[in-house]
Amino acid sequence: MARTGRAGDILATFTRYVADRGYDATNFSDIAGELGLSKGTIVHHFGTKDRLLAALHESYMRRRLAEAALIRDRLATPTRQMAGLLYAFVLYQVVDREATVAFQREVVRLADHEAMAEGRRMRAEYLDLVRGVLSAGVASGEFRACDVEVQSLLIFGSAQWAWTWFDPAGPVSAEQVGAQLVDLVLSGLLTRRTRLSRLTDVDGKVVRAVRQSIADVTGS
Repeated sequence: MARTGRAGDILATFTRYVADRGYDATNFSDIAGELGLSKGTIVHHFGTKDRLLAALHESYMRRRLAEAALIRDRLATPTRQMAGLLYAFVLYQVVDREATVAFQREVVRLADHEAMAEGRRMRAEYLDLVRGVLSAGVASGEFRACDVEVQSLLIFGSAQWAWTWFDPAGPVSAEQVGAQLVDLVLSGLLTRRTRLSRLTDVDGKVVRAVRQSIADVTGS
């Protein structure tokens, strides 16, 4: 459930600070000062700083899961679904950048803390969805036989550090980077690479479906 009102303002400000500074350099005093409220108000809504990070984690993954399900449902084949998910990984650097940077730069901190249990569950659900698309592609003959677990981790690893180098104001758009990621991943998976040209069209059906799915969930 999306947080609104005062709690939503606190979470949004915290997210921006974590994206800009990292978790350790973010504190309740700065958030309270910017929003014109007391630190006690933040504690009332979220309790501890760890719980605030957990709220960021959960809200982020809730959006990503909803979008991934729409992308899967709107694109007809495992090949197109995988391409859509790959584009989405890069588009998040633009359409939900602060939350994406905050999430990605602190992902190690999210690994085993008790407060992050629900977020970890949702991350596992997302990974299962991606692995389901990979498995369906292998079963249909669209993808060559592969180690689905390793392939999924390689895909996530390739997207995880984009926040450190991708510049939304740079000369290469998120769609263009996404097209290169699609080419990189699917050229190794597809049994028929002739399909790649349509999948790497930044104005094509796959990208339009991804953008619509993100807009339907986030309004971006």
